[in-house]
Amino acid sequence: MGNKKVIIVGSSRSNGNTSKIAGKISTQINADVINLRDYSISYYDYESGNRADDFLPLITSIIEKYDTLVFATPVYWYAMSGIMKVFFDRFSDLIRIEKELGRKLRGKNMFVISNSDEDQMDYDFYLPFRLSADYLGIKYLGEKHLSYQTIKDQEHINSILE
Repeated sequence: MGNKKVIIVGSSRSNGNTSKIAGKISTQINADVINLRDYSISYYDYESGNRADDFLPLITSIIEKYDTLVFATPVYWYAMSGIMKVFFDRFSDLIRIEKELGRKLRGKNMFVISNSDEDQMDYDFYLPFRLSADYLGIKYLGEKHLSYQTIKDQEHINSILE
């Protein structure tokens, strides 16, 4: 695959600061961008009654095409956005009903970009990402907190992902 990268944006606004940051970074690191708002992904369901939504086709495509997954989320009430949380919750489908697909996440890379008006983010904000990566066998490359006003930090992200 040659370390193909994708930035997965989880924001309530398609053209908000997180999307703008993702767009700028995507050109710098040669990454595709997927906006979760463009998909219909329902909440995790223990009975798997949501198999017809967009999650399984989307995650299958991501797993098949990309080596590095960059998750970009605004900070909502000290946590990842709701749309990003729903996406992460659905990884449970890859453990319970699509195990072979889930195993293909092993060896991939993960990086996280958070966005808010604050200059920095608490270390604990990234805990769900780090632990999910560890559990799924994904190499966690790190994280960077940005505001749209301080986009100059893109160079630091580029060096981490290259």
